[in-house]
Amino acid sequence: MQSYKLVARQTNVIKNASEVTVTDDCVIGGRSLVVIAGPCAVEGKAMLLETARAVKAAGASMLRGGAFKPRTSPYAFQGLGEQALEMLAEARAETGLPVATEVMDTRQVELVSQYSDLLQVGARNMQNFALLAEVGRSGKPVLLKRGLSATINDLLLAAEYVMAQGNPRVVLCERGIRTFETATRNTLDLSAVPVLKSETHLPVIVDPSHAAGRADIIGPLACAAVAVGADGLIIEVHPDPSTAKSDGPQSLTIPAFERVMETIRRYALAAERDVREQSHGTSERVLGANRWSEAVPA
Repeated sequence: MQSYKLVARQTNVIKNASEVTVTDDCVIGGRSLVVIAGPCAVEGKAMLLETARAVKAAGASMLRGGAFKPRTSPYAFQGLGEQALEMLAEARAETGLPVATEVMDTRQVELVSQYSDLLQVGARNMQNFALLAEVGRSGKPVLLKRGLSATINDLLLAAEYVMAQGNPRVVLCERGIRTFETATRNTLDLSAVPVLKSETHLPVIVDPSHAAGRADIIGPLACAAVAVGADGLIIEVHPDPSTAKSDGPQSLTIPAFERVMETIRRYALAAERDVREQSHGTSERVLGANRWSEAVPA
């Protein structure tokens, strides 16, 4: 028996893949791919609303944006805090997109839970066990990112910490691991996706932005993630990456994101998946095979 009993596929009562309900209109897992898109950090109301409207129009089903930013340097931009959370809530109210944002500290969980639909635990905090237990007690859906040097077993045990608090709504995220290679920010471990799928019933998404560290290869990595069975993607998008206060080199422009989404749809169709996106209200629509001819140029 594995030490991650709640997370393990063979000990799951239904013996099938789980679907994590973020909102009534947004479910991660199953046939449909979920694309979470937005800026690394919320820098202001105007840029956030511009990005939210654009990623929704391109087919994203959730909005991401950092309010509290874990930075390597203490002098780097640390995020706007609660002010950013308020902007994310306003963007959600206008677009209907559920919001995902990172929580860094046990003292932030209650505050962030008031604004966010999906609590993100970042790579640096994957083994912050007090934080994992606290987000587990919150009852909110949790997006758990793999640590920079964490094994797959480490990731699964981290998810077990959340589920042990009675919270079954956990989504795993492969975001690249640290290796000797310097051509990319991290090395995207695509093999982790099918391995995780065999070990756990939890949904698995991929973050090609943090894996690449450069915008020009995000598209190919995103398509590769779909091909190996990812349930979704989380992609950084900024109206003007050259002025971004955080992760500009790995952020897609809005036109680039639109092109990547068009390509993702083709790969999703080949993988017998479809792309779940929000419609103009709060309900969602699914782009399936009967819509590819109009959604994707020949």
